[in-house]
Amino acid sequence: MLLAGKTPAQAAHAVGVARQTAYTWKAVLDEGGIDALRAMPTRGRPARLDQDQLQDLGRALLRRPTEHGFGTELWTLKRVGVLTWRLYGVKFGQTQIWRILGGLGFSVQKPERRAIERDEDAVQTWKRKTWPALKKKPGAKGG
Repeated sequence: MLLAGKTPAQAAHAVGVARQTAYTWKAVLDEGGIDALRAMPTRGRPARLDQDQLQDLGRALLRRPTEHGFGTELWTLKRVGVLTWRLYGVKFGQTQIWRILGGLGFSVQKPERRAIERDEDAVQTWKRKTWPALKKKPGAKGG
């Protein structure tokens, strides 16, 4: 992009990096050419899961947690951590798991507060008949 005439700010925005990173790339490009840019070392800690493993993890998460031996149908950060350990022998902190899930396109989902097995008719009957009988009546206790 820089060779095509884009500004460092435009290039940074297009590839999702900080503007300063694109300005560094431009300085290296201007000084040493494209070969110098290609020879730049990558920064940061190397990834512990490669792209194929990440895609495989994403597919595994699309299956139900119970299929992976968990007791309920709810994925949690802790469970995803257990799954990455089982599949790849790699442990991540919950913050990193959160980032990995975001990178895979997953988002936070709040579970329903009601049980799937809830019998709505039984609940309404209880509210209409049983609950009023259980409520304290004013003056029922001597005091």
